[in-house]
Amino acid sequence: MEISGKIIQVLPLQTGVAKNSGNPWQSQSYVLETQEQFPKKVCFEVFGEQRIKDNACQLDDIVTVSFDIESREFNGRWYTSVRAWRVQQGIVEPAAEQAAPTAETAAPAPAPEASMPVEAPAPFDPTVDDNTTDLPF
Repeated sequence: MEISGKIIQVLPLQTGVAKNSGNPWQSQSYVLETQEQFPKKVCFEVFGEQRIKDNACQLDDIVTVSFDIESREFNGRWYTSVRAWRVQQGIVEPAAEQAAPTAETAAPAPAPEASMPVEAPAPFDPTVDDNTTDLPF
């Protein structure tokens, strides 16, 4: 998934040591605000020392964040994390929107011929049992 917006807060770097392996870990969290009519704020985290270095953000940066969402249960409560795996500077448009229009998509649809009659759809009749479809309803 992706989201774009402005970094409005850089939270303190969190560090620790894994209980099982004893390896050190780092997590950096940021708050992004979307630039829509009704802006949304999303807190996301970048996990791992190298990934933090590769995806560093500053306050007021405009970024596009690629992320995964995951929820976990602990003591009967659910916690959701938004973990980024790539942060790109600037707003990145989806590939489909960046493509140049082709002759098929750029040309307007041909107008229907004036001499061809257009048949109006038949009104719905609830008393007629039309078993022409295999829909269950």
